[in-house]
Amino acid sequence: MLVTTTEMFKKAYNGGYAIGAFNVNNMEIIQGITEAASELKSPLILQVSKGAREYANHTYLVKLVEAAVSLYPDMPIALHLDHGDSFELCKSCIDGGFTSVMIDMSSKSFDENVEVTKKVVEYAHSKGVVVEAELGTLAGIEDDVKVEEGKQSYTDPSTVEEFVDKTHCDSLAIAIGTSHGAYKFKPGTNPKLRFDILEEVSRRIPGFPIVLHGASSVPQEFVEMINKYGGNMPGAIGVPEDQLRHAAELSVCKINIDSDIRLAMTGNIRKYFAEHPDHFDPRQYLKPARAAVKEMVAHKIKNVLGSAGKI
Repeated sequence: MLVTTTEMFKKAYNGGYAIGAFNVNNMEIIQGITEAASELKSPLILQVSKGAREYANHTYLVKLVEAAVSLYPDMPIALHLDHGDSFELCKSCIDGGFTSVMIDMSSKSFDENVEVTKKVVEYAHSKGVVVEAELGTLAGIEDDVKVEEGKQSYTDPSTVEEFVDKTHCDSLAIAIGTSHGAYKFKPGTNPKLRFDILEEVSRRIPGFPIVLHGASSVPQEFVEMINKYGGNMPGAIGVPEDQLRHAAELSVCKINIDSDIRLAMTGNIRKYFAEHPDHFDPRQYLKPARAAVKEMVAHKIKNVLGSAGKI
């Protein structure tokens, strides 16, 4: 059966590692992620955005995830809604089999964020589902989430206790310098996460699981591969992996990864098309794409998350 993130996060917090929350859109992505996690004995969060749900259909995605659960019955897997933007969307996912949902009212006022989050939490908890909320906003673009550079805001640690007390959310996404999408930072910049904010948040709500969004590292090998085979991705850089590993050693229990999977898939598909212009069977080019997802996820589990062997 699908599980919630409650026990995952307790073990991760105490063990100094994080659970990977990987965005899924189709069968090959789910296969690559779950194969890697199974081989490395890592707990896993498969998460679905509003855009992915509209693209693939709620029922298809849930059934694909259920198929993975049946193949790997000993691996804890949670199904999570990423960036739910309304009570109605969260309710639909809760009623439709998700074990965890995120309500993202971070762009609203503090009071409105509290009000909507509390409403989602009350409904979710009545159904045995857990809730992630967010304080602070990240720059960048991810599906329907768009925040212009310069309009993001770091999480104010002085607000977290009141927010958690009033909403009873189960985990909290905070803004400490990560960014959505592949175009996170300008070339030549030196991205640095605000560990001072993370440490102060942890001091104020000890033992509470923290989440990092926008945490892809944008591996340059795949940016170069995409550009070499006809793509156009100038100046794409991400979050250094050593900083993410340090965050996982602190109070960050969940790290979201999406763009790196997309880059690995797209780079390998472009390469395959260039090397095999006569091929047209989707199975031919999706096979190396799926293998690239598996390799990427295995790398993250071993070198960034630290969750290998935690089952």
